[in-house]
Amino acid sequence: MICSGTARKGFAAHEIMTTIASNLQAVRNAIVTAAVTSGRTPDEVVLLAVSKTFPPAAMREAYHAGQSRFAESYVQEALEKLAALHDLPIEWHFIGPVQSNKTRPIAENFSWVHSVDRLKIAERLSAQRPPDMPPLNVCLQVNVSAEDSKSGVAPDEVTGLAQAVARLPQLRLRGLMAIPAPCDDIAAQRLPFAQLRELRDQLNRQGLNLDTLSMGMSHDFAAAIAEGATMVRVGSAIFGSRNYGENQ
Repeated sequence: MICSGTARKGFAAHEIMTTIASNLQAVRNAIVTAAVTSGRTPDEVVLLAVSKTFPPAAMREAYHAGQSRFAESYVQEALEKLAALHDLPIEWHFIGPVQSNKTRPIAENFSWVHSVDRLKIAERLSAQRPPDMPPLNVCLQVNVSAEDSKSGVAPDEVTGLAQAVARLPQLRLRGLMAIPAPCDDIAAQRLPFAQLRELRDQLNRQGLNLDTLSMGMSHDFAAAIAEGATMVRVGSAIFGSRNYGENQ
């Protein structure tokens, strides 16, 4: 009979790996279903695994299950994970609020920033992006639900901000991001996503050529895909329930 602590830990690790792999496959299947149902090609939708608060070991398991794009919200936590996973060719996305005193590590270590909502932040990211790195891909976060508790530029201020950010030399403005207020009704979920798509289309008519709509999370990515999402940000459906602890 095997009853050693090592054996139990090994079994638990195997269970975690199997769970993450199966969860990833379930999310991918749901993305395919949502895309096909909406008359879209599944390849048009990129899956970001939101790994904030989850340990590097869980991310490594997700990587070995075929996930290479990860999204983080806390700078210090992300930097620790970058160091722990330096051997993996991960594409790192920053999706949390960007503080002025944290722009340098974000500019130096991430491929994408989804949460730019002020010109000052964009200017700092551009100035601090190392010249030997490709331009930093950025999305403007739009507060489509007009929530006081949410970051994001107001919809009627997007045009001016987008035009200014598009002129910054070390940034590449790719599109828009939103985190709408939670809602269980599918039809209601689609409304703010449709608003974000319309804003993107309006900016493109002005010549900005944006190709990204970062919208949709574990509970509403099907509605987001129906309205044109090109990136969905999924965490709990992949990794399980999140325990924020000191990061909350």
